[in-house]
Amino acid sequence: MAFTLPIDDVMPQVIDALRDQGRVVLQAPPGAGKTTRVPLAMLDAGLTNGRILMLEPRRLAARAAAERMAATLGEEPGQTVGFRVRGASAVSKSTRIEVVTEGILTRMLQDDPDLPSVGAVIFDEFHERSLNADLGLALCLEVAEALRDDLLIVAMSATLDAAPVAALMQAPVVTSEGRSFPVTPHWLDRPEGKQRFEQAVADLVLHALDTAPGSALVFLPGEGEIRRVESALAGRLPTDCTLAPLFGAMDFKAQRAAIAPAKTGRKVVLATSIAETSLTIEGVQIVVDGGRARRAQFDPSSGMSRLITDRVTRAEATQRAGRAGRVSEGAAFKLWTRGEEGALAAYPPAEIEAGDLCAFALELAVWGAQADDLKFVTPPHAGRLAEAQAVLHMLGALDATGRITEHGRSLAKMPLHPRLAHMVAKGGRSAPTLAAILSERDPLRGGSVDLALRLDAVAGKRVPAEINHAALSRIKQDAKRLARGQTGDGPDTLGVLAALAYPDRVALLRKGDAPRYVMSGGKGAILSESDPLAGERLLVATDLDGDPREARIRQAVLLSDSDLRESFADQIGWHKLCVWSRREGRVLARQQERFGALVLDDRAWSDAPADDIAQAMLAGVRQLGLMPGKAATLFLARARLMGDDFPDFSEDHLLETLEDWLPGHLTGVRSTADWKAFDLLPALTARLSWDDQQALDRAAPAHFTTPLGRKIAIDYSETQPQIALRLQEVFGTTRHPMIAGQPLQITLLSPAQRPVQVTTDLPGFWAGSYADVRKDMRARYPRHPWPEDPTQADPTLRAKPRGT
Repeated sequence: MAFTLPIDDVMPQVIDALRDQGRVVLQAPPGAGKTTRVPLAMLDAGLTNGRILMLEPRRLAARAAAERMAATLGEEPGQTVGFRVRGASAVSKSTRIEVVTEGILTRMLQDDPDLPSVGAVIFDEFHERSLNADLGLALCLEVAEALRDDLLIVAMSATLDAAPVAALMQAPVVTSEGRSFPVTPHWLDRPEGKQRFEQAVADLVLHALDTAPGSALVFLPGEGEIRRVESALAGRLPTDCTLAPLFGAMDFKAQRAAIAPAKTGRKVVLATSIAETSLTIEGVQIVVDGGRARRAQFDPSSGMSRLITDRVTRAEATQRAGRAGRVSEGAAFKLWTRGEEGALAAYPPAEIEAGDLCAFALELAVWGAQADDLKFVTPPHAGRLAEAQAVLHMLGALDATGRITEHGRSLAKMPLHPRLAHMVAKGGRSAPTLAAILSERDPLRGGSVDLALRLDAVAGKRVPAEINHAALSRIKQDAKRLARGQTGDGPDTLGVLAALAYPDRVALLRKGDAPRYVMSGGKGAILSESDPLAGERLLVATDLDGDPREARIRQAVLLSDSDLRESFADQIGWHKLCVWSRREGRVLARQQERFGALVLDDRAWSDAPADDIAQAMLAGVRQLGLMPGKAATLFLARARLMGDDFPDFSEDHLLETLEDWLPGHLTGVRSTADWKAFDLLPALTARLSWDDQQALDRAAPAHFTTPLGRKIAIDYSETQPQIALRLQEVFGTTRHPMIAGQPLQITLLSPAQRPVQVTTDLPGFWAGSYADVRKDMRARYPRHPWPEDPTQADPTLRAKPRGT
């Protein structure tokens, strides 16, 4: 090699580590040369007789790395160095180094776990932490321990937090210090204001071009932002500058043109994160970082993934800035202040933490392992993994015990999400094309959400929308590839095909609420009122924005009622149910024909069993509360005075245990009005045994029996039990009555039923204030007895006859 790179200084350590331990973690800053130097050095050192397999996270990086290594050897790709990516390959019998995208390794391991003819596996750019890379490393570690102790494993990255990976691999860490050339950072003087993001980026690009020499690489979150910045820069760039977009959805020829050096003058490359790794864009000495990244985030509550735009992390910012120092000294211009950089997260979340785990769960099932059986840098979340397994079970990929089915094995072999693979496996001849459409970017810009228009565009028909020809071309290529080996003897109606892939996203129009839908999985969805599909009774939503409350439909297709019934007859059935309607305040007894959460037909259930109605009414009781009448209120107050050994009659406990004591008493009760009129006392007293009832009557009786034998209801509604009665009725009472261990509060009344004294101590009253009461009362009520010593008088309610 005619020139040296920083990685060359540590290459002896890498080779020694592989000879001694068979594993190594290599940390090397951007521009160090690890991608092109390490595989060739391993080959030159004769570490293995097998092929060296190097994994790259992106197709462009894989092809570019293979071409650079081949050029170093003075060869074309496909000789000593080759590559395999989706839709293209260049390998031969003489290939010793093979650069592949990460999913290819998983397929190789599933087909031949001992990896025959492979001597080493290199995980390049492992810091990106894709699901395929995490799974591939876990599988390789198990293979090395169980089948291939000679398998060499290398993990490489520029910004990797190396310690956890090294601990997992039980491998040494080798670090390459410094990058090829220094990069000078430039921050904003003050935080970004209210200026539009794209305009702020365009202004920063112009400032960077005025400040520093060389071509510029501008990092933006997605194609939309790239197009808008491109428009914002139109007519403002120096005359010697050309613009070149670079994003994953472009065809390879356009991508190669973007990374090629400018023929004259300077180039400004507007790129997504595709340019962060393993790419050298010649002539670039400037990086402009917009500070944003687009990530897929899975929402387990909705079962959907959505793309979010997030702040870049420090690791990503470091990786991006390093692109400016690949070929010479450079400068990195950042759309944030130096102070804001400290608030950036250290690393982006691994895909195993934020992504859809369906394909991951399928591969685990094919391998025959549980997640706990393998070694992961970040173990998958158990709940989210269970959600993914539920989807696979719904698709028939897993059996009732969670084991892989033959159908599941066939799905795993397809380069598709399990949902789309299921559709291709079970569907007709249109299924591969539909799968390609749903796997790619939308080939139409604007227009209706109708998926049928996308199929028309692929078929060459005119459609009322702008066509993304690059996406359309990729869809046609992918459709041809997916159609190979497909029998095409399944259903071919577009709506049925979509429902095969998304049985949980069959959407039924809500009554009187167009264009809102409920999906068979139970979630809500909304469609723009202006869309031609708005108001259709049944749709299949194939793309949603992932909003957990009410997802907006971005792609959908019409599904007829007859197609749904014919294709999913085994999943459609009649269900009888009694439910409490909070809105109507009554029990609804219905017979419903249902597909998942969708109610296709709804009829009254006139002969619903009383037990079912009573059980449904319990929900109404919990909403309305107990509503005890006067007698039941008295009973509850008495019961709540008893100790811990007595049954619990607190309202919280009664509501929690309704099923245990109330249903048998609810005959004829099915509405709010019925419940308000219901006598709760028999149901409450039925909770007591005979002994408990006797204990209650003794300790907290319902009535107080006066010395004359008259029964007076005791009021337990206040903090102390109380009664009211005529003063003369307790003449002769020398001991104050006690209730539940406390004195009964007695309101003594005049003959006119007016209170004259409230006491909890009758003997004390007789000995004290009675004399004053007697003096006053004798004048007012001379016909009634007012003895000097009431303790010796007989109780009475009689008055002296008039005139005596």
